Amino acid sequence: MNAFINARKYSLVFLSLLGLLSFTSCKSDNSNIEIEGIDGPNVQLLEDNIMISMVVENMTLQGGLRYNIPKYPTSYIEISPDLQSEGTLLSVSISLDDVFHDRVGDLDPQRLPGGRALPGVSAGELPAVAFSIKNFHNMSLYVGPEVFGIFVPADLGIDGAIATFSYYMGGEKAGNISVVGNDQDGENGGVLLLLNMDLKLKKKLMKRAKRY
Repeated sequence: MNAFINARKYSLVFLSLLGLLSFTSCKSDNSNIEIEGIDGPNVQLLEDNIMISMVVENMTLQGGLRYNIPKYPTSYIEISPDLQSEGTLLSVSISLDDVFHDRVGDLDPQRLPGGRALPGVSAGELPAVAFSIKNFHNMSLYVGPEVFGIFVPADLGIDGAIATFSYYMGGEKAGNISVVGNDQDGENGGVLLLLNMDLKLKKKLMKRAKRY
């Protein structure tokens, strides 16, 4: 009986993984996955800021708001109706002044919202600030010595599975992107983007941050 229950449990996890992978597709080598219902995330370096943006296609807002990120005085998150679709645009602007000042020591190590380990991170956790805004409960910003990233909550219709892929900028690997299914409580699904600050991205950012 126990063997049957275990086999059924693992079969359900396997089916969830298949379902999750059906939500994603790779265009070609050195290109990023496409996640059904999400356009992005896209990363840009704008003046002295890292801008991460994505469109949640199945969410409609009548108006938008801008929120300051806790402990990061010149960084913010903005949600607004997307100009080119019926979806919602989520933009995260991180100031280099915030990133390269020594604020990491003020942050407690955290895992994914809900307690699961961060995929692709040996310790399973990173210094992070967790916060919630309207329509995006349990968002997290991770800032480690060599890793920077963000978790954006979204119900992707997948339970129990996490799939991780390489994330590319300019045709070169810059980190990982993970599609996170809901946990055992049916919560805390979303998209996790972790950028490797040991690559050329870090060099570009450090050049811009020298005056700080």
